[in-house]
Amino acid sequence: MMPERSNAKTKNRPDASRQRVTVVVLLLVLWMLVIGGRLVYLQVGQHEELSDRARRQQQQSAKTNALRGLILDRNGHELARSLDVDSFVAEPTDEKFDARATAQKFAAVLGLDESPLRARLEEAHKSKRQFVWLARQVDAAQAKQIHELKLAGVRAVKEPKRYYPNGALAAHVLGYVGTDDEGLAGVELYQNAALGGEAGKTVFDRDARHHAFNSFEVEAAPGQSIVLTIDQNIQFQAERAVAEAMQLTRAKSATALVLEPRTGEILALVNAPTFDPNGARKISDDVRKNQALQNIYEPGSTFKVVAYSAAIEEKLARPTDTIDCQMGSINLLGRIIHDTHAYGTLTVTEALAKSSNVAAIKLGLRLGKERMYDYMRRFGFGERTGIELKGETRGILRKPEQWHPSSMGSVAIGQEVGVTPIQMAAAFATIANDGVRVAPHLVREVRDANGQAIQRATPESRRVLSTETARTMRPMLESVTVGGTAKLAQLDGYSAAGKTGTAQKIDPATRAYSKTKYVASFVGFAPIENPAVVIIVVLDEPAGSYYGGTVAAPVFRAIAESVLPYLDVAPDTEFKTPASGDDYDELARESNASGDASATHHAQSSAPESAQAMLPQVVEQQGARGAGGVREVVYAAASERALLMPDVRGRSVREAARVCAQLGLELEAHGEGRAVGQSPAAGARVEAGQIVRVEFGRSD
Repeated sequence: MMPERSNAKTKNRPDASRQRVTVVVLLLVLWMLVIGGRLVYLQVGQHEELSDRARRQQQQSAKTNALRGLILDRNGHELARSLDVDSFVAEPTDEKFDARATAQKFAAVLGLDESPLRARLEEAHKSKRQFVWLARQVDAAQAKQIHELKLAGVRAVKEPKRYYPNGALAAHVLGYVGTDDEGLAGVELYQNAALGGEAGKTVFDRDARHHAFNSFEVEAAPGQSIVLTIDQNIQFQAERAVAEAMQLTRAKSATALVLEPRTGEILALVNAPTFDPNGARKISDDVRKNQALQNIYEPGSTFKVVAYSAAIEEKLARPTDTIDCQMGSINLLGRIIHDTHAYGTLTVTEALAKSSNVAAIKLGLRLGKERMYDYMRRFGFGERTGIELKGETRGILRKPEQWHPSSMGSVAIGQEVGVTPIQMAAAFATIANDGVRVAPHLVREVRDANGQAIQRATPESRRVLSTETARTMRPMLESVTVGGTAKLAQLDGYSAAGKTGTAQKIDPATRAYSKTKYVASFVGFAPIENPAVVIIVVLDEPAGSYYGGTVAAPVFRAIAESVLPYLDVAPDTEFKTPASGDDYDELARESNASGDASATHHAQSSAPESAQAMLPQVVEQQGARGAGGVREVVYAAASERALLMPDVRGRSVREAARVCAQLGLELEAHGEGRAVGQSPAAGARVEAGQIVRVEFGRSD
């Protein structure tokens, strides 16, 4: 029996061996499948990630900015362009690189502190960094000196640098860019994606020891060009007029806009003080602020066009209707509101020309707060205009349910509301454009790198007033310049219409209306029948005279008289001979006397009782303001509102009138020729609105 068992065991051995082999084979196959699957996963699923990791280990790259697109004015003149300049990088892994010598020589050329630069280079060398920026966008003279040094491990990389060929011209429109060519303000910021193009890069190859052995560049795609609605020449004329006004009035700041009412195109946008965008990073934030979009102010009497036009549109009033101005005061739920002067019965047109608060409030009461609010919204108040610039504010416009019982006494005359200059300009453009409001805008078209237009402006428009109402309002607003508060806005050769505004500012300390700080404004259009431009001028805290009719209206005139002929607008009135002294005296005196009623609503006295006076200083310069090239007389007015009477002896009637107008004094002239006597005497204390008697005579 024993032999049989042995044979059975022998027969089972091959089966066991085969099982073990099978297990081993299966394990090997499984292992190979796992490895193969992993390889497939790495090669297919993680191909891009691993490739990028390998490239990062073998390469290092530096971003290079694209050539930024041009910014052009409406006539194709360059307002901003980019130029290729040298930027310098250090390659610390270069065998001949000397961090100490590089830092020493580089710092000497660029006027840098050597120690931090040296420490940064030594750290880069120690950590085997492929490259380090030494200096970006170096000017040509310094770049030449650096090239002459022939420093080992230092090389130049071409980068675009933004350049503004006209310096400060249209600075608040254009904005500026940072070191990396990114737009930081203005059109540069708003259109950054279009202007910036697609960035390129410089790639450095390196071996296992981190030594560079090759480099190449991926070219950047240039940006698109932006064509603005701005006209370079009109912008220049407007900036010059505003600069003169700043000097004359010593205002804290000033804003002016020139707008084409039919298209909504902004021909000029001016803020003062201004800055040069070529060095914008050194300028304070207050100066860089775009006040035309961000300065919220109470508009005062310029806002009365809402009540007047709405009342006419709703058939609640006609220009020839009479309205009782109640001898200059109205009681609204126990609150007494005054006019500057006591007016009795006036026509609606006369009430607008004389800027009666009482009349505007009565028209507002006829409308009611719901309809009044509706028309304010129609005109665009309380909403952004949509201009192609960042930072625009909505202004302040409360809903009717938030009004106080007597709020109509404020809203109708431009108080308890906050507007921006561009909102107010757009409102008057609505009247100039037969009642259709076209959204103001700055960008005319966008062009590709080949100069082909790929996008054109399509501004929104909406009807606010009927054509009949808008055309009815025009001669009413013309009466403001002919016989009302804005006689100094009369143009030579052109008819003009508009409205003055003089509004008290809120004192942050007392939260009440200030008796010394005002915003003076004028907004108007010309010519009357076929308006070509709308111009707004806003002066913040002018010294001396602060009425819109005496400080802002002349700026409107200066801009309009230079812009209209340039635009080939045909004159519609006769050209005047140089105004006589008596004519100019009358204009200045009546403009001062009329004033703006809303300015005196909270303060009947224009000068503080405890003001300190100082004798005005006189500077003369030759200027061409209007016909005849009248000589400008610049007065450094007294601190706050207190003044000392200047010496006007020896001056012509016209010159004396201009002096008095700038200081807010009323001139009573007697005789002709040159001033030979005056009362009050030079150095006597005077207040704005005071009558000054001057005797004129001719020497034989």
